Amino acid sequence: MSAKKKPEFTRLRGMFWPIHSVELKKFIPLSLIMFGLLFIYTVTRDTKDTLIINAVGVRIIPFLQGTVLTITGFLFVLLYAKLTNKFSREKIFYIIITPFIVFYALFGFVIHPHSDWFHPAKETIQTLSSSFPMFSSFIDIYGCWSYSLFYVLTEIWGNAMIGLLFWEFANHVVLIKESKRFYALFAIIGNVALIISGYFVYFCSNSIQSILHNGKDSWTLSIYLLMGSVVIMGVFVIGIFRWMHKNVLHETNMDTSKKQSPQKKSLLESALYVLRSHEILLIFILVLSYSITINLLEVQWKHQLSLFCDGDRGIYNGYMGLYSSVTGIFTIACGLLISTHLLHSGSWFRAAIITPLLFLIVGGFYFIYIINPNIFPISSFKMSALAFSAAIGGFVIILLKSLKYTLFEPTREMAYIPLDEELRTKGKAAVDVLGCNLGEASSGYIQIILFTIIATKDVVILAPYACGVFVVFCFTWLSAVKIMSRKIL
Repeated sequence: MSAKKKPEFTRLRGMFWPIHSVELKKFIPLSLIMFGLLFIYTVTRDTKDTLIINAVGVRIIPFLQGTVLTITGFLFVLLYAKLTNKFSREKIFYIIITPFIVFYALFGFVIHPHSDWFHPAKETIQTLSSSFPMFSSFIDIYGCWSYSLFYVLTEIWGNAMIGLLFWEFANHVVLIKESKRFYALFAIIGNVALIISGYFVYFCSNSIQSILHNGKDSWTLSIYLLMGSVVIMGVFVIGIFRWMHKNVLHETNMDTSKKQSPQKKSLLESALYVLRSHEILLIFILVLSYSITINLLEVQWKHQLSLFCDGDRGIYNGYMGLYSSVTGIFTIACGLLISTHLLHSGSWFRAAIITPLLFLIVGGFYFIYIINPNIFPISSFKMSALAFSAAIGGFVIILLKSLKYTLFEPTREMAYIPLDEELRTKGKAAVDVLGCNLGEASSGYIQIILFTIIATKDVVILAPYACGVFVVFCFTWLSAVKIMSRKIL
């Protein structure tokens, strides 16, 4: 009889730290890069909602997603495809991240403190809206153009810097056999940034306001602190990325002998090649379904939250900070208790199917509650209906976002690894940036059409119809996972 194979790790270490000592030089800097990128995204994501929603209202989000964000995302994919044919992976990272950091610095220390000067006068916006009522939403976007730009660039940051550049770099560096152990831990360690950055947002928004007792001055100081931290963290990420290229990637034992494309393809050839890939199409459907379903849910939740906060930017941003921190805690818990085990020892299908299933169940419950609040009596809770709605919506989004970070993203990235270099770069760019933006745009278009047909600006009235669309895309997502599982080893 052959000797029984010795396990790679002890049971406890296999659950919590399945990393070999020789892999730390690769694993730790990758984790720090993810930490920094997620810190920046959390701070700017929470701030973008506070800025745009309290300036115009939740109703403006579908219009931003359906127009400006879609166009910007499409232009970014074209730019990225051009850059991949001219520059190295390292230079592309610097070229893309630098404009973001410069903008956040300018916004925090120049544009926002003098927003009354940079933005058109309220009287001008009112006159334009009265003269062109059909374009009132787009006029509102123009009326707070710096907030709109902040919103769009932050959405692009999440898709481009985290969804595309980080994971494309990780897929290039990490071997297939390592990915099952690395990727779940990337989500866990990276999401420590959610806890830290979320609490930092809460401190800057609530504690500063209580100290100064002046809404406008405290909010301006909050922006200084938030954007200052973004700039510092951006420089930190660039430094780690450069260090890794100088001290890690040049070592032969760290190189990943991935299959390279024999020659560079033109933009048209690349587009046709990507479009003919069944794997890319299926991943695209996964990303599109996630983006549409989460956006339909978030619009309903953020509307309830804005009503509860009643226009107070400090309270709103503080709430979003706590939301981010709790999301980080849930993400780590889900990663340690669920995803590391599923990804390391389970099948790809088992790990990938959980997210759309829980979206359908938990998200469907929240839609039902929004449509008929009486189905869940709150008399036993010592809180108002608005407070309860904001709280339960926050819990639903936190749970689903935790699954996104710990199961959806790792399984999606594992699907890229067997593909060739062309599909892992240009195909990934098309899916992760354009796919996410098209998902957000699609949810925006759906809600714009519903707003127009029903002739209302009340988000809650759209809930029954949005719920129907939500269910359709959940089942589409489930079907795509089933088909994709046949192609994943």
